[in-house]
Amino acid sequence: MTTDTEQYNIHEEPFYQAQDEEIELYEAAYAARLPVMVKGPTGCGKSRFVEYMAWKLGKPLITVACNEDMTASDLVGRYLLDANGTRWLDGPLTTAARIGAICYLDEIVEARQDTTVVIHPLTDHRRTLPLDKKGELVAAHPDFQLVISYNPGYQTLMKDLKQSTKQRFAAFEFDYPSAAVETDIVSKETGIDTELAAKLVQIGATARNLKGHGLDEGISTRLLTYAATLIKGGIDARSACRMALVRPITDDVDIRDTLDHAIDATFG
Repeated sequence: MTTDTEQYNIHEEPFYQAQDEEIELYEAAYAARLPVMVKGPTGCGKSRFVEYMAWKLGKPLITVACNEDMTASDLVGRYLLDANGTRWLDGPLTTAARIGAICYLDEIVEARQDTTVVIHPLTDHRRTLPLDKKGELVAAHPDFQLVISYNPGYQTLMKDLKQSTKQRFAAFEFDYPSAAVETDIVSKETGIDTELAAKLVQIGATARNLKGHGLDEGISTRLLTYAATLIKGGIDARSACRMALVRPITDDVDIRDTLDHAIDATFG
């Protein structure tokens, strides 16, 4: 069975601002076909980084948003009934292994541990994927690479990767960028001026300082770009910040009021 790889290709360069030497390190990992783990907080650029690297390397990218209901069959494939009887449908992991794509399992800790073990044979010297229901052993294409990501801040005993899984990957640890880099990202991503972008970044820093003191997670770079986009579209800065930066991350009245006051002070 042939698969059209065109649908998985990235034709336009995604905007990505490097923070360190992660681009060169990823290129080295891909050259050796090492499986890669990307760790970091929500909205810090993990998925954008993977998308950018797939574009830069000229490789198709198949992304899977993992969830607690995902089964092994969702990843590898299953038999389906149709008018002619049954037919096998490859899952995204199998498709990536066949065509030589980068398979990106986003927030892999959300998947059940009995599901994630199916990736093990693809992450060592075997580079194979057993399709037990079909009785087939898929040898990964030479260009295939597996990439996973998760947010360590949400780790619990029930939602964490086994050491037997973690130690199959080379890892990148992402964090929110420095204020100067984040200002540049927000400005270039949305087209707002750097002075306004810097004010948004300042509000983001205020929220991140509250992490662990009423907030589970700070304001992400993604949310900063949402606020900037609203302002660029003509929305009042304070209203845009409340809508994009504060209301999504907390229902706590005191935390909300604290951040609202920070917005008023910044744009007062």
